Amino acid sequence: MGELLPEGLVQGERARLFPVLSTTSKEGRTTSILLACLDKVDEFAVALMGDARVRVGKRSDVSTFTEIVFKGDKAATKERPDGLIVIQNGTKVWRALVEAKVGTNELNAEQIERYRLLAKEHAVDCVITISNQFATEPASHPLDEVRRSRSKIPVFHWSWMHILTTADLLINNAAVADRDQVVLLNELRRFLTHESAGVRGFDRMPPEWTSLNKLVASGGAISAKSTEAAEVVRAWHQETRDLSLILSRLTETPIQERLPRKHKGEPAQRHKDELVYLREHLCLRVELDIPDAAAPLEICADIRRRSIEVGMALRAPEDKKTTRARLNWLLRQIRTENVADLFIRLQWPGRSEPTQFSLAQLREDIALAEQEKDHLQVLGFFVFFSRSLGGRFAQQVNFISELEQLVPQFYAEVGSGLSTWKRSAPKIKADKHEADDVSVESMARDAEEMTSEE
Repeated sequence: MGELLPEGLVQGERARLFPVLSTTSKEGRTTSILLACLDKVDEFAVALMGDARVRVGKRSDVSTFTEIVFKGDKAATKERPDGLIVIQNGTKVWRALVEAKVGTNELNAEQIERYRLLAKEHAVDCVITISNQFATEPASHPLDEVRRSRSKIPVFHWSWMHILTTADLLINNAAVADRDQVVLLNELRRFLTHESAGVRGFDRMPPEWTSLNKLVASGGAISAKSTEAAEVVRAWHQETRDLSLILSRLTETPIQERLPRKHKGEPAQRHKDELVYLREHLCLRVELDIPDAAAPLEICADIRRRSIEVGMALRAPEDKKTTRARLNWLLRQIRTENVADLFIRLQWPGRSEPTQFSLAQLREDIALAEQEKDHLQVLGFFVFFSRSLGGRFAQQVNFISELEQLVPQFYAEVGSGLSTWKRSAPKIKADKHEADDVSVESMARDAEEMTSEE
């Protein structure tokens, strides 16, 4: 494609690594640098464009442009997309408009709808938005109005932290083959992590968080149409996505939110269901899927108790017959000396209520677990940190900082050391050594012997 403009454009520039733009054009510069790296780093393009459901292969031609104007549009129009991505696979061409915001600037639903109309008019496949707002999945846009739109032009969303995390994982896992491309991607990482780029994580709950806490503390009930609760759930979804990205960078492994099937690709249904759960249980919750971990990481923010729980649930080993032996199996896996706020909840069969002890108690006297349960075998364990935050829980910034400190701490000190129980492989029986021992003739003799014994 060279330096020629794609068909349909009358104006545009190839995205540059070193854009010559006004120092006040922070969004323009940041977008140009990102798109240029997308153009130049093959594995980066594969990873990000997969989010938009488009395949980038070895023979794909990726081109990116900024300051674009389509034929028939006025060059001086106020509303112009920040960029254009063109991917050519043979004779098939796929295109996406890009709209980016940096810092505290947020996306505008009306503007995105205008870009959808522009995309439809010029046969562009989709719109991609970028901002510091978070989406659980790229196809689940953070703006309700965008998701509810009747437009058939899809809109995908990347948070800047998602882009930064993608680059970080590719570098740390040595997933980029070309050395020069590694250098470029690392420069992008360096640029995005500088404060001037305006990339930031989710760092505070909305003002409605404090109001909701006051309501619950005074004994009030959350109404079905509570706008405060709705805002809190939206903010919680922003934070849980940011948490998954934080853990991804800490472990150098992609970590995702664990969602039931009915919530995947359906953020409105997720919001509705979790709003009901918040009203009924006064708790915000999420599970994170960590590859190869013993269990999903379960997180609960309990508004009534003003506490945060972070833990993992494990099935008890069935090859051990007593509760003490099963519990010892678990305790041997927990090596941390930091026992403050660390608890184990034991699950029992039938209608027997769960019991709970601190790790310190069980290390001191494991027999506590069997009190009034000596006739039962424990079925499972929930190992968790439980930290009461008091007044800090209701504070917009402190709640987030405490949560983002406690979750990695639990996984580092406890969760990453836990193993799931697996049945042992079946063994050949002592009286059966070779194929002749289980031949038709052998089985016939066994049958005759059993008959004679009867």
